[in-house]
Amino acid sequence: MSEHQTEMDGWQAIWRLDDQRIRIMLVSNIFESTTVMSTTDSATAPDLVQMRERFPKLDRLWDAIRHAYWSELRVPQEHSQGTI
Repeated sequence: MSEHQTEMDGWQAIWRLDDQRIRIMLVSNIFESTTVMSTTDSATAPDLVQMRERFPKLDRLWDAIRHAYWSELRVPQEHSQGTI
């Protein structure tokens, strides 16, 4: 399982993909050097939906993680120009 790092508005999140779920491993404030959540176990790590519920004010960070997730999964189509 590879780890990914996303930063937004002075916040940093380390996350992993776990069977199509985004598991949040760490959330910290870069400017204040504080950690608000940290775990080492992917099986018990909260997913992105749970983190949105727990920390709604970090919605821009969660959106950035979701964007990074979909960007990684997106595979260019061979016939993306609409040719048959």
